[in-house]
Amino acid sequence: MAKLVDIFLKGGPVMWPILALSVLGLAILVWKAFEFRAGRRSAKGLVVVSTIITAEPMLGILGTVVGIMQTFGALNGAEGGSNPLAATAGIGEALITTAAGLVASLLLLFPYNVLDGMAEED
Repeated sequence: MAKLVDIFLKGGPVMWPILALSVLGLAILVWKAFEFRAGRRSAKGLVVVSTIITAEPMLGILGTVVGIMQTFGALNGAEGGSNPLAATAGIGEALITTAAGLVASLLLLFPYNVLDGMAEED
């Protein structure tokens, strides 16, 4: 668990909105699953999950851009020198946020499609 938290923190500030959107999307999907089980098969609320599924990879790309900017900033240091260790941290942040945005989106995509398909059947 500590390693997961460490990876999350190395992903930089863009990881927080990815996490928040993932929790929101999962909460909506659980709520809709309970509603569907109770016989209320409305698609209302699923559009929010669809938007989250679309936004999370874009946030991952934003994190990539931020990480690459940090990398270039470290390579073109203020004193004219470069800091390779800081450059690797920026590349790591870029890769972590990209992966997090894609994984978070994929984890919501499949249950969303199942519920959306069930809502369209009625």
